[in-house]
Amino acid sequence: MTCYREIDRMGRLFLVNLEGKSYSCRHCNTNIALCSDVVSKSFQSRHGKAYLFRKVANVYAGEKEDRMMMTGMHTVVDIYCVKCGSYLGWRYVCGPDENNYLVVAQEVEAGETDTDE
Repeated sequence: MTCYREIDRMGRLFLVNLEGKSYSCRHCNTNIALCSDVVSKSFQSRHGKAYLFRKVANVYAGEKEDRMMMTGMHTVVDIYCVKCGSYLGWRYVCGPDENNYLVVAQEVEAGETDTDE
């Protein structure tokens, strides 16, 4: 799983550039995940439609907590955009099938990233 929040000694933030079709933060357009890393588009959160990803980039995680989900009790951490701090969803610390999947709820948009930089 890829989760990045890197800041150097000067306080500069390093963002991971994703090449190809990707999802980005709805608020600041920071790349979050590649379309090829979508596990499911038919996932539901308490706020509506959500996407289940294999891995994401440019996020940071909050504190671990046990949360009751539709499939039972799971240990999760909320994830936030590394650039603007917007809430994106949550990551299963230990998911339903023992994988560390990430769920991003309604705060991402699909689009092409610029690969000519």
